Amino acid sequence: MGSGQWHVEKRSTFRNDSFVREYGSVPETGCLSIVVLGASGDLAKKKTFPALFNLYRQGFLNPDEVHIFGYARTKISDEELRDRIRGYLVDEKNAEQAEALSKFLQLVKYVSGPYDSEEGFQRLDHAISEHEIAKNSSEGSSRRLFYLALPPSVYPSVCKMIKTCCMNKSDLGGWTRIVVEKPFGKDLESAEQLSSQIGELFDESQIYRIDHYLGKELVQNMLVLRFANRFFLPLWNRDNIENVQIVFREDFGTEGRGGYFDEYGIIRDIIQNHLLQVLCLIAMEKPISLKPEHIRDEKVKVLQSVVPISDDEVVLGQYQGYRDDPTVPNDSNTPTFATTILRIHNERWEGVPFILKAGKALNSRKAEIRIQFKDVPGDIFRCQKQGRNEFVIRLQPSEAMYMKLTVKQPGLEMNTVQSELDLSYGQRYQGVAIPEAYERLILDTIKGDQQHFVRRDELKVAWEIFTPLLHRIDRGEVKSIPYKQGSRGPKEADQLLEKAGYLQTHGYIWIPPTL
Repeated sequence: MGSGQWHVEKRSTFRNDSFVREYGSVPETGCLSIVVLGASGDLAKKKTFPALFNLYRQGFLNPDEVHIFGYARTKISDEELRDRIRGYLVDEKNAEQAEALSKFLQLVKYVSGPYDSEEGFQRLDHAISEHEIAKNSSEGSSRRLFYLALPPSVYPSVCKMIKTCCMNKSDLGGWTRIVVEKPFGKDLESAEQLSSQIGELFDESQIYRIDHYLGKELVQNMLVLRFANRFFLPLWNRDNIENVQIVFREDFGTEGRGGYFDEYGIIRDIIQNHLLQVLCLIAMEKPISLKPEHIRDEKVKVLQSVVPISDDEVVLGQYQGYRDDPTVPNDSNTPTFATTILRIHNERWEGVPFILKAGKALNSRKAEIRIQFKDVPGDIFRCQKQGRNEFVIRLQPSEAMYMKLTVKQPGLEMNTVQSELDLSYGQRYQGVAIPEAYERLILDTIKGDQQHFVRRDELKVAWEIFTPLLHRIDRGEVKSIPYKQGSRGPKEADQLLEKAGYLQTHGYIWIPPTL
């Protein structure tokens, strides 16, 4: 047994078991062709190809069945594409992975062509068909997965070319599926137009709108936490929870992407999709089963219960220096920071503010969910000033979940102090590699599980929530407040949190435990 093979088996023991428990085996039908459109771009190099390599290395992509095709306008050879992605897949000094890398790259081929011409896609179809014939797949039994690592502006033309030139010729257990990346439009009208254009070509069961936050380990843990633990069930409501925060913070700015970012802003980039999806999992009712449609039905119901956003519950910010980017207009009002409060009008959550906060160039980098509970009635220990109970789910970095609670401080006197019950993944699951979100979501697509993808009606309701606010921002009716790089953001955001009922804990800092 070669060292590379030994490494694959050794490293994948836990992950294979856990994936198989969740997914079962990947269906064994015809051969599988994975097409990465936009193969020469950053997304493909940094996310898509590394995810495919990790799935291959763990045994989820059978080399006897799968072939990977890159497609883009750039005119390069198979070997040139392999050279371009090689450095993103593995540290070449790691000899244990070198053998697996070499074998994986031999599965990668490249086809060059435009995104709006049948000629290139006919060549792509020919290359896929050659692979299928070589694998002795009967016509109609093969599986074709098209991953659009492309700007949304070319989705309609690319989908039309796929539909015209690259579909399975008949249905004998095979399928054709497409994966599309956000942003799914810029507002309700553009999102609906894009959905209609794609929907005319493909059934909803063939369309996988990917939001990589739904593939994160601790986001996927939300349903288990809520519905598999008895002690949470009676607490998870307006009678016990004071407020909920969903936070995304980055300690760097747009870094050369200012022109692109300025078209969207932080609400379109982060809040309307990533954070809103997390809100759905926190606030949804228990589905009748774990079938994808039952889960997505409950998410839609939550979104339909969100009341219109009030301007006095929104704070926008723009970090100082953002407009120094030559690709950003000098009068740009595009927010790089936003705090907005959503309110859900239903029996469970009436009166509980859901605070969605995201920003760039702040004083820390993290993403977390912070559920703050109400004060203890009849506080005989007079310890409320120390802080409330909180349940915190740290999504990144240092994945963890911990419960902040008040305990007696060790010693002879009856003094209280804030402490925590802590489940830090790095400590509890030592040696376990947490799957990257894209690995899990691509595997979901191959399996045909749409649970962690955004359905069309879900996307529509999400845009209905934010489009009125976004249009007011675009017209300059809601202004972005300047804030210093490396700060917490505008002080008005902290004032809004206080107004919403959030009580900050002073003197307590959660420190990830050391191994």
